[in-house]
Amino acid sequence: MFQDKQENKRHSPLLWITSLFAAEEIPSAMVTFVSLLMFIQLGVSHSLATIFSGLLFLPWVLKSFMRSKIRKAGNFKRNIHYVEICIFICLTLTAIYINRLTSNAFGLFSCMFSIAFFCAWHELLARMYYERMLYPKQQKIYNKVKVFVSQTTMTMTYGVLIIIVGLLEIFFRDIGKAWAMENYLVAGVFLVLMVINIMTLHSPRIYNRYVYESVLDTVRAEIRIIDRIRQQPYITHTVVSLFFLLIPQALMFNTRVFFLLASVDDGGLNCSLQDVGFAQGTIGVIAFSTGIAIGRRATRKAGEANMFWPMAITLTLSPFIYMAMAFYPPIDNMPVLCCATFSAQIMFGFGLNVCMPFVRHISGERYRNTVNYLYIPLVASTMLIPMSLSGWIETELGFSTFFTINSLCAPLAWGILKTWNMKKILTTI
Repeated sequence: MFQDKQENKRHSPLLWITSLFAAEEIPSAMVTFVSLLMFIQLGVSHSLATIFSGLLFLPWVLKSFMRSKIRKAGNFKRNIHYVEICIFICLTLTAIYINRLTSNAFGLFSCMFSIAFFCAWHELLARMYYERMLYPKQQKIYNKVKVFVSQTTMTMTYGVLIIIVGLLEIFFRDIGKAWAMENYLVAGVFLVLMVINIMTLHSPRIYNRYVYESVLDTVRAEIRIIDRIRQQPYITHTVVSLFFLLIPQALMFNTRVFFLLASVDDGGLNCSLQDVGFAQGTIGVIAFSTGIAIGRRATRKAGEANMFWPMAITLTLSPFIYMAMAFYPPIDNMPVLCCATFSAQIMFGFGLNVCMPFVRHISGERYRNTVNYLYIPLVASTMLIPMSLSGWIETELGFSTFFTINSLCAPLAWGILKTWNMKKILTTI
């Protein structure tokens, strides 16, 4: 390990951190955010689109079952290259599939799910490689670089890419060709990053000795960990409280996009794809990233105990903004839409920091270097079901009623946290 660190001193980590985490975030943002728009525009219903989008989080829920096998294999660099090759192939095949579309919704979902599977694997490998190659003190320094790269890449992927797709639709006069070109574009950028990673990721002089472990052995090891977690105090209270705390955001995660795109007659704001890319994908992502950064800084300065309730309350307030827009729609008023989106997303990012005491209570320090809390298995699993059902609920109720009920979930979550005194449980154990 000492030789690994000495070798790292002779190679500045800046370049490989930038390329590695940009390569992680581009396809992840594609399947997490952009894929929903792809499903809708290629003819998938709201109900089915949210089911698909929810299931795309499943690889992040299950990735822990590969953690033991990957860690014992040791050669994270080589495995990163293998996974990146698979992601590039999947992106290219997705573009070819859409370009020759006889469009099959389940075929498109299969392409996106394959990318999501390899993205979750890549996120695990990248985090292990990062922790292997840098001292904890170095990690604290370069965490800022990693966060900046990840959040900038997510903004470019979710925001700018959607705007480009909107322009391509105008140019080609064909939605399928526009989305195919988008996937080719993403595959091309990813290929450049993959080549940079091949050239810049350097191997430690000494690897962990390879220990073979079958997939079944890995699953059994993770089940043993889950059994130990189940024996922790207040474990049911912790999981149920986090579930209800995240319900307002989980229900709104995809439906806010439907609301922006829907026609005025259907209760929406009749935004174009470019409007969504700018308001939600650019302004919204910047606000979300800013909120996370402010929340982390506030937690370090004031402590988790003092910030628990401010974050828990703030996390659940975003639906109130969309409820207000549903009743008083800012039609053709982009400044108001951007301000509303910024407010909702900065609340989401700031409040999401409250998840860390829950995660730490259940998983320890395993996810201390995770940039995006949505990729933590516990968070992803608690959001998956309400996220998947949100499209069907919105279709049945309409936007005004849906966002009203969504907003009423907030005091329910506060009541559960207060009744079980979760602040005391999570900040004193």
